[in-house]
Amino acid sequence: MNKKSVPQKHNPVKPAESDVSLPPQDQESFAKAAQASAASDPSRKKQRFIKNNQYFTICIYAGVMVLIAAIIFKCIIDIDKTKAWLRQVIGMLSPFILGALLAYVLNPMVRMFSRWIDRLCDRLKFKHFKLKRGVRTVLAILITYIIVIGFVVLTLLYVFPEIAKNIVDFVNYLPTAYNTVLDLLARLQKRFPNLEISMIRDYLSNAMPELASYLQNFATNMVPALYTISMSIVDWVVNLFVTLIVSIYMLYDKHRIMHAAWRLIYAFLPKKHIPACQEILAECNRLFSSFVVGKFIDSLIIGILCFILMTILRLPYTLLISIAIGVTNMIPYFGPFIGAIPGILIILFISPLQAFIFTIMILCLQQFDGLILGPKIIGNSTGMKPLWIIFAITIGGHLAGLIGMFLGVPVVAILSYLFDLYLAHRLSRRNISDEMVESALQKMELDD
Repeated sequence: MNKKSVPQKHNPVKPAESDVSLPPQDQESFAKAAQASAASDPSRKKQRFIKNNQYFTICIYAGVMVLIAAIIFKCIIDIDKTKAWLRQVIGMLSPFILGALLAYVLNPMVRMFSRWIDRLCDRLKFKHFKLKRGVRTVLAILITYIIVIGFVVLTLLYVFPEIAKNIVDFVNYLPTAYNTVLDLLARLQKRFPNLEISMIRDYLSNAMPELASYLQNFATNMVPALYTISMSIVDWVVNLFVTLIVSIYMLYDKHRIMHAAWRLIYAFLPKKHIPACQEILAECNRLFSSFVVGKFIDSLIIGILCFILMTILRLPYTLLISIAIGVTNMIPYFGPFIGAIPGILIILFISPLQAFIFTIMILCLQQFDGLILGPKIIGNSTGMKPLWIIFAITIGGHLAGLIGMFLGVPVVAILSYLFDLYLAHRLSRRNISDEMVESALQKMELDD
């Protein structure tokens, strides 16, 4: 049996210092050669300092987290200064924020008109004359803004004067309504002597002089108030002009803006997470746009139906109350009540019977909206439960008033969707299924 010969390594034997003695010149040259070989040996370099990217990344993350924690702590301590600074920043950026929001809302119209222009060119068989994408976009933006600005101008010319007339009529009717309420209280006092109505009568008697003094003070301070209002109007007009310019630019250059955004995403996000990021952004866009656009169409239809029904029933202040009903209907759940209660009180001063008819009409209209119109237009776009919708309306109203009550629902819907994805990812990593969660609930015996 032949054995394979294993090659043996021949290590050079270094002579011991005691055995070999070198001349001084040779010792110096040997020491220099040893230093040069040590400097050129990469293994000896690694022994001096070992570079570890993992520890470096951990140090960077730790430093960033400490910096963020310090900033948050400073903001919490000086909460008043933080709020003032945030208001100032939002005020400076408000034209750009409103311009981006306006471009986002008008983008479906621009896309629709762009497709129509393209189909029109195909039907007219302009084979040798094909509109470029930039020209189609400019024409679509122009048509969209002509429609929007025309609608605003018609509103200012015809709707606002009617609203102002309704407000003036209501203010002129206040003394008559005041006397009517006092007569009603006197009749109730005669019919039911045991009722404590004197407190209400005294409150109303004191309210009229206070209202007269308020109006007198307002008339006295009219000149400085007009100056302040004029400056506010000029500022508002400038911001509106900047908002329109920003929205037009974003609509025209949306492909370049989205290209820059996706470059940032591809630059800082790993490739394996890009498909999930695309899916998440598409779903967030669907949640926000479907709710905002759907709720706008739904509220517009409800406002028009309210105007038609009030005109048929010959109820007073038709246009003013219908606009209030349509605008407040943008707020889920609480919006119909916010718009209906002032209308009921206004009509109640004129005729209790008409106020009762208006109340029945609003209840029927809201049932139609909740059971038929709303599900057809909006459907279950957000996928949120009523408890979370009420939570979103409450928090949004506390932070930003009526606008917060409206935008709070899609924002919380997006946050809920992202948190649900995170929970699903965590449960899948731990191999926990929905059946296991349901079995845990059954063991708690929540149902009787």
